[in-house]
Amino acid sequence: MSCPLFWGLACLLLWPQTAPLAWDHLAPGLAYAEHKISPAPAIGDGRVSMLRIDPVRYEMVLMSAKQTGDGPHTAPEWARRGNLIALVNAGMYQADYATNLGFMQHYDFVNNPRLNQDNTIAAFNPRTDDVPPFQIIDRTCQDWESLRAQYHSFTQSIRMVDCHRSNRWSRQAKKWSMVVLGEDAQGRALFIFTRSPFPVHDFIDLLLSLDIDLAKAMYLEGGPEASFYLKSGGRSVQRFGSYETGFLESDENDHYWPIPNVIGIRAKP
Repeated sequence: MSCPLFWGLACLLLWPQTAPLAWDHLAPGLAYAEHKISPAPAIGDGRVSMLRIDPVRYEMVLMSAKQTGDGPHTAPEWARRGNLIALVNAGMYQADYATNLGFMQHYDFVNNPRLNQDNTIAAFNPRTDDVPPFQIIDRTCQDWESLRAQYHSFTQSIRMVDCHRSNRWSRQAKKWSMVVLGEDAQGRALFIFTRSPFPVHDFIDLLLSLDIDLAKAMYLEGGPEASFYLKSGGRSVQRFGSYETGFLESDENDHYWPIPNVIGIRAKP
């Protein structure tokens, strides 16, 4: 599925030839869709799963093993413990299997107080009505220091799509399953997952070609740790990654791996 560099624009023009997404409206403000990748990739199921969330109707929650003190859990276990109807990884983590690679805070709990060089920070649970209920902050074109004072919850990770809707990932041969957090032009959150492995640059091009009106996106996790969980409106979707170049180069993973930090959602009262 990787676009050879010498194809240039002609290769990118292949992606827009996709059928419109059929959204399954699970509840007010919550919709799920799958995109069938064509041509079918050699590895994985060839599906991109997407959950679209209206942050006005749904509370976004950060849960961390560093806060609970009882270690990482699988996605279904986190959902049960937090009464969450959907969740994804909250970001990559350090060698202690608890601390986010970048800045992470949820109200008074600080998982990691240090900003790293990554240029995107998801912000939610606003302190006032003067800011959107959710946004992905691009530090290269937004005032992070000002916005930091206006939200309770943050997680920092690698920028994929910038504030100009440009692909910010360099081309590479390495590929993996992955889970992504997006923001559409209406300010809705997108949980996005692919088990079929992609070079990240190529997966971004695919996402930008879909009719999801993607405004910004950030990388959360890859390989067998990548997790996507949904149980709402009579629909249950349980997806976990497998392939990762240099680590697990197969599609044989058949279970969720325990993960230390998740972003989940609950319906607001």
